[in-house]
Amino acid sequence: MKVPSDLLYTEEHEWVAVNGDEATIGVTDYAQGELGDVVFVELPEAGSVVAQNESFGTIEAVKAVSDLFAAVSGTVAEVNPLLADAPETVNKDPYGDGWMIKVKMSNPEELKSLMDAAAYKTKIS
Repeated sequence: MKVPSDLLYTEEHEWVAVNGDEATIGVTDYAQGELGDVVFVELPEAGSVVAQNESFGTIEAVKAVSDLFAAVSGTVAEVNPLLADAPETVNKDPYGDGWMIKVKMSNPEELKSLMDAAAYKTKIS
């Protein structure tokens, strides 16, 4: 199970990659493995406002539907268009092409509340 060291993680199994004031958010390898085969992803539209720890969408697998939680607050700058037609990309490449949304952060201080890779590995072990 991959836990890239250059990312931050939430208690709800989302990962965050930070680039300036933009945060890319997706679900972890652990989360997609627990869900099983992803068949549908519901995401907000670009321009939507999200709040840290609040649901921004859902991910549906054969076995379950789970909420997706925003790792940071801000405005959705981009939504991954690939997931509309190929939701299984989340299973195949959760840290790459399977990203969910990009958020222009309104409060970068929120990043301090997230886990580093070592803390996340401890959580899931």
